[in-house]
Amino acid sequence: MTTQEIAILVCVSIGVISAVRVIAERNTMKKLPFLNVLSFAIAGSLALLLPDPLTILAAAAYFVGTTLESNAIASSYAGGPKNDE
Repeated sequence: MTTQEIAILVCVSIGVISAVRVIAERNTMKKLPFLNVLSFAIAGSLALLLPDPLTILAAAAYFVGTTLESNAIASSYAGGPKNDE
């Protein structure tokens, strides 16, 4: 087994564990960190599986997009910005 295959196996294993935790967790606020870990694992797996320079850009775009999405979800659950009118 090569080092790249080991790295892919680690990324996929972490992704599967975090996906199970996202499904099993009932509290939405406790799901969000595992959702971020899942997006890390998917982005890392994309970059490792497809050996092309454009893959790194696609993985980075996916990672940034999912991070922004998770932050938007977290801020909406936290109550969002307070408007004093």
